[in-house]
Amino acid sequence: MYELPLFPLNTVLFPGMPLRLHIFEERYKLMIGRCYGESKPFGVSLIRAGEEVGASADPYLIGCTALISEVEPLGGGRMNIVASGVDRFQIIDFKHDEPYLVGLVEDLPFAQSSAESLEEGGHSLRPWVRKYLQILSDASKTPFDTAQVPRDPLRLAFLASFLVNIPSAQKQDLLETLAADDLILNLRNLYRREVTLLEAMLQPHEDMDSGVFSHN
Repeated sequence: MYELPLFPLNTVLFPGMPLRLHIFEERYKLMIGRCYGESKPFGVSLIRAGEEVGASADPYLIGCTALISEVEPLGGGRMNIVASGVDRFQIIDFKHDEPYLVGLVEDLPFAQSSAESLEEGGHSLRPWVRKYLQILSDASKTPFDTAQVPRDPLRLAFLASFLVNIPSAQKQDLLETLAADDLILNLRNLYRREVTLLEAMLQPHEDMDSGVFSHN
């Protein structure tokens, strides 16, 4: 167990995924300054109740550590930062002796999954992620090279969790999944559903006189 400065946010961070923040509150200017100066991570946890700015927040107990890679100083001590998700953690208790929230946390590695199971799951998930991205790319007329989709099953799962457009509470469920192969399976089912919905939304609508609608 170790102490981890906490940054409750209205977002879910996954390992290996980017996080960009504008820091302007005094408590977080202090916290981020300390973390960056000491090359230490802070913890990102989705807000369960409360406000992101100017008040206390009740975070979910499972989050992801973030390590700062870039800081852009602004006037008055404000800053823009870029960080990356590192590891999942679970909050065991809270400390309130700093202006910001501090958690007593433990790392939360995935339950053991076989390499074969992960590889098989990644093989089944990858085409659905590529199809999802291709649909969005075509709809927005923004080129995207689907060859960039990772081959490593865990990296693929974290990217898929980061990219999919679902409510934050559902992303939190993904982050809290105990086993990596279960996460990949859940994502495959989720992406299959999302691709089906996107295709249905984007296909040309039939004219009302085509017989699709009944005449009463």
